[in-house]
Amino acid sequence: MYIVINGGGKVGEYLATVLLRSGNEVSIIERDTAVADRLSMVLEGRYLVIRGDGCDSRYQEDAGIRKADVFVAATGQDDNNLVSCEIASRVYGVHRCIARVNAPKNQRIFRALGIESISSTEMIANLIEEETLMGSVNVVSSLTHGDVVLTEMAVPHMTNHSNDDGVLAYDVEMPENSLIVAISTKDDVQVVNEDSRLFPGDTVVIVADREQVARVREAFRAL
Repeated sequence: MYIVINGGGKVGEYLATVLLRSGNEVSIIERDTAVADRLSMVLEGRYLVIRGDGCDSRYQEDAGIRKADVFVAATGQDDNNLVSCEIASRVYGVHRCIARVNAPKNQRIFRALGIESISSTEMIANLIEEETLMGSVNVVSSLTHGDVVLTEMAVPHMTNHSNDDGVLAYDVEMPENSLIVAISTKDDVQVVNEDSRLFPGDTVVIVADREQVARVREAFRAL
């Protein structure tokens, strides 16, 4: 697939990395010169970095928007994400436009305009990568409508585990119908695996039944 991403920050860079690793072609539009230069050096695969404003149709053109299978707006500004998705969809006819929504209260606006959106800031790269490759972003959107929710929690200073060595994510005694799916540190975002460790200050992303959220918090207080 050919994916155009507006925004080369933490989320945009991680998303580009995992998509390139899966053999996709990626073009990133980033307005900050230093960030754009860095992306040009660290990314690997078939990619293009455009230094410009993703809300400007000229830069979307430069990024190859006309052949894009998916457009992703991953900046930290909801208004920019909304405008860039509207341009990609209405001007260039991109069939699938996905937006990062930083303020959950704005999500209804994106939905009203028919733009697929995800409000979980730290997990968006993993979710978009998985759902884009499987072709069904609607599964992600439905999480916010029913009894299953995405929630973020900070790992506290631990009293029952070593704060220096951390604790394996799989060893955390989670309540039934809840699951740790991703960990965000100041340097990285990763999907949880058998070797993932939690340290104080990390942010974990959890999928859980709504009624279990309070018990999930208790599980982390008991670390």
